[in-house]
Amino acid sequence: MGAQMALPNGAPALRPGEVEIIRGDPASGVLLLCDHATNAIPAELDGLGLPAQQLERHIAYDIGAAEMTRAMAEALGAPAILSNFSRLLIDPNRGRDDPTLVMRISDGALVPANARIDEAGIAERIARYYAPYDAAIDAAVEAAIAAGHPPAIVSVHSFTPFWKGVPRPWHAGVLWDREGRLAQALIAALQNEGDLIVGDNEPYMGGLPGDTIDRHATRRGLLDALIEIRQDLIGEPHAARAWGRRLARLLPGSLAVAREM
Repeated sequence: MGAQMALPNGAPALRPGEVEIIRGDPASGVLLLCDHATNAIPAELDGLGLPAQQLERHIAYDIGAAEMTRAMAEALGAPAILSNFSRLLIDPNRGRDDPTLVMRISDGALVPANARIDEAGIAERIARYYAPYDAAIDAAVEAAIAAGHPPAIVSVHSFTPFWKGVPRPWHAGVLWDREGRLAQALIAALQNEGDLIVGDNEPYMGGLPGDTIDRHATRRGLLDALIEIRQDLIGEPHAARAWGRRLARLLPGSLAVAREM
């Protein structure tokens, strides 16, 4: 892949399925991931048959997460891997055998191009979108390990302010599964900020068999945390960048605490 022109918001000009890779220093001790960075769908798939406004919703991507991830990477000098395809095409934060890997219905919206997709169609999307992103993460992890800096895997997401009409009070949530040291240290750091309602495995439980953290952190015995920020707090780029810098300020201390546990 040749040189890429940077867009005004700092994102490279990529085709859906290409992987956004931010180079960083493995000595930072962190690899940042953004599974649901964009709502990009190839033009030939015609938005999967959905109206344009549906693709601006959470069902298509994690609003604010990409800008937040880039700001964290810049502040920490850390590497980052970001997807460049809508999770409606295929969800990289699912195992390959997960029934929600390709969503037929998402938050009440029928996805016409997914409704009758067969195994061959899913395999094609795995090869075109899922596998290159997964391979880029594997390469970054192995490069950091080879450099003598096994990385903590920090996955950055966002969540909706309401779910089924019920408001969500948390400003931030930190999710974890079997290995919770970094998550617990980060929860404590966020709570110590004094102005945040922080969810411990909220707004939903962390950990799905075969998900990104499981594939890349748990199976290697690496520290991990999945961070969720409420979307109304990061809907504007400047707000997302501010949150990214805030998390970057808290993460090194949290890592130090986790490594002493």
